[in-house]
Amino acid sequence: MEPEISIIIPTQRRNGPLMLAARSAIRQQGVDPTRLELVIVDNDAIPSARETVRALEGEAAFPVIYVHEPRAGVAYARNAAMARARGQVVAFLDDDEEAPDGWLAALLAQMEASSADAVFGPVRARAPDNVRRHRDYLEHFFSRLGPDNAGVIKDYYGCGNSLVRRSALPDPVAPFSMLRNFIGGEDDLLFGGMQADGAVFAWAPDAWVWEDPAPSRLSLRYTIARAFAYGQGPTEHCAASTPPNYPGIAKWMAVGLVQGSLFGLIAAFKWLVRAPDRAEALDRAARGFGKTFWGKPFKIEFYGRTG
Repeated sequence: MEPEISIIIPTQRRNGPLMLAARSAIRQQGVDPTRLELVIVDNDAIPSARETVRALEGEAAFPVIYVHEPRAGVAYARNAAMARARGQVVAFLDDDEEAPDGWLAALLAQMEASSADAVFGPVRARAPDNVRRHRDYLEHFFSRLGPDNAGVIKDYYGCGNSLVRRSALPDPVAPFSMLRNFIGGEDDLLFGGMQADGAVFAWAPDAWVWEDPAPSRLSLRYTIARAFAYGQGPTEHCAASTPPNYPGIAKWMAVGLVQGSLFGLIAAFKWLVRAPDRAEALDRAARGFGKTFWGKPFKIEFYGRTG
């Protein structure tokens, strides 16, 4: 009997965090293990996670499947896992996340209760004790907040900590677009397209996970660049429409210019007086300017180095 539910974890050269994430997926409670499989896709030029996955195989009561995707890029990795996964419902967990034992059951319960095509849950970031500068901002940046109550929602979130019905995908085997293969946001394009097609999204506040950001990402250098890239999303989504949504592009560019200028001035003042929340203002300025400066010269690559 083929599994009904696939848990997918993409990874790249993070075997320690991967072990934590995979073990949290293996120990899920409240779901019949005969319905499950775990698919780990190794997005590295060499199969650097293969031995780690082999070590996990004996710990699971369901299949643990290793996929090697040497082509660089987050969309390649997710699509390779989707092509190998057999479940008609797919749960996504990042390799820097740790799921409590009832995580998957909570996602599944909400999908059934709301007849949703995709369900999202909270992400609670935790920084190491040695991170002191801008700690609150950094933990908030890598966290995902949402409504207090469970149920259908109008918006969508990112892929990490989500549950998706395969039948609702525009392409059940390779749903993630190459347009944002190296900069991220391939999940935003997917869920944005699903939303336009009438997909139903839901929120499960009980289906939360921990996130342990890589130490190299716990800096303003990384987060402000990432905030700029996040800001590009709405404008790029309009540009990627068929045909391109030119009024939408113009609207978001204008909105971004106002936001970026306003919060840029606020950030400059707060930096001058060393306000505790100065990083938050800088973040909002970056997201604003990202809406305005979104074309090819302003792309920032966060993924795609496997060599």
